[in-house]
This record gives sequence, C-alpha cells and structure tokens, in this order.
Amino acid sequence: MDLTSIIGVVIGVVLIVFVGIGPKDLGNFWDPASVAIVLGGTLASVVASYPFSVLKATAKHIKILFQGKRYNVQALIDTLVEMAQTARKNGLLALEEKANEQDDAFFRQGIMMIVDATEPEEVRSIMENELDIMDQRHEESIGIYEKAANYAPAFGMIGTLVGLVNMLNGMDMDAGASSDIGPAMATALITTFYGCVLAHLFLSPIAKKLRVRNEEELLYKQIMIEGLLAIQAGDNPKFLKEKLLTYLSYNDRSKLQDGEEGDGEKKAAKKSGGKRRKK
Repeated sequence: MDLTSIIGVVIGVVLIVFVGIGPKDLGNFWDPASVAIVLGGTLASVVASYPFSVLKATAKHIKILFQGKRYNVQALIDTLVEMAQTARKNGLLALEEKANEQDDAFFRQGIMMIVDATEPEEVRSIMENELDIMDQRHEESIGIYEKAANYAPAFGMIGTLVGLVNMLNGMDMDAGASSDIGPAMATALITTFYGCVLAHLFLSPIAKKLRVRNEEELLYKQIMIEGLLAIQAGDNPKFLKEKLLTYLSYNDRSKLQDGEEGDGEKKAAKKSGGKRRKK
C-alpha cells in the first residue's frame, strides 16, 4: 500500500493549520458559502467538461492512489526468460500453456499471437496500438484532476469578487460602515484561499500520482512487447534478460542483480547443507 499521498496531505494540512494559521484562529477561515462556491463550482465545471462514461471511472482512481506498485518487473522478466528457454527447447507452440496461465489479457494476447506465427511487425503494431489507446484513456482520466486543479483557484477568485461586490454595495460610510471593511474583506478572500488549497494540496498531487502509475504500466507492458518479440525471434535467454534490463534505471538493475545474488547464495547454502546431512 502506497501511503505517500496520505502522508503528503497530512503534512500539508498540519503546516497550514498549525504553522500558518494557528489553531486559535481557525474560526476566521471557516465560511460555508465559500466552501460551496469553490467545491460546487469546481465540481460543476468538471461535470460539464466530461461525459459520464469518463467521470464514472473516478471511483477507481482512489484505489489506484493507495494500492502501490501493481507491476512486478522482476517477475515479468523472469517469466519471459523462462518462456524463451521453453521456446528454444520445445518450439513456440509450447508457449500456449503459458498463455493460459496468465491473468493479464494483454500478455495472454501477445503470447497467442507469437504462438500463431503472426508476423513480428503485426505483433508490434497491434500491441503498441493497444498501449497507445490505453495511454490516451489514462491521460483523459488524469485530465479530470488537472482541469479541476485549474478550475478551483478560478472559482476561489469568483467567490472573492462576489464578496467584494456585496461588500461595496452594502457599504454606507455615513453609518460608520468603514469599521466593517476589514472583516468583510477577510471573508471575501477566504474563497481564494480555499481554491488554492484544493488545487495544490489535493487535485494536482492526485493527477501527478495517476500519471506516475500510468508510466509504470506503460513501461511494464513495453517490456512485455520487447520480450515477446525477442522470444519470437529466437534470441538467447541470457541476451534477452540483459536486453530487458536496459529498460530499467541503474538503481533498479542493481536491486534485481543483488536479489539474484542473494537467491543464488541461498540455493548454494541449501545444496551444501543437504550434502553435509547426507554424510
């Protein structure tokens, strides 16, 4: 579970409330009408901007924010290397059983295409086209939060303007209205405060986190494509592994290699232990 989103919001709220405002003055920053203008106006603009078919997916986004990394690149590379070894020994048709074991429909489809001897150019074209469509769909969802982050400060400004207009219209200098200017101005400015906080502490971070998750999925599936095409071309499994590792950062590569070395040491220890027991 990825808690960075919650941690970031909590830190932001604590800094604003306890460092910036101060608990004693929180009452000065509460105005239900301002909340209604900012939240209601932002929501209304988003609803007006997107069809319901796009908006209904927002419920899934919260789950994506907190579920952490869903894609195990190391396991994928190991699977592809194992498939390459199987294909070299028994041919591509032997991979059909592997396809049936996969939960990922994209991966399963790719395996079946190389099993059916589809031309490599067609395999790449079909799978990359699916990736492009998926990316467009995700970008559309991310755009909801980016648009909302733009709308929120704008409605904060609208609320401020409404408050200023009402303040000026109700001002009667002869009746001593000048004493009310300060409180009235403060109330008018609260909506701008709400809009900025909503945009920069909530909506923009959600959009960024969803984009990070999208990039993780794109990389995962791009490795799939390259691995399957290499298997179809009959590449050496060792060369295939080295090729797929180039898609990762140096830090991720070193982690994978360290993990492999650790596994190798454990296997060696088990073997040596088993021999001693036999003696």
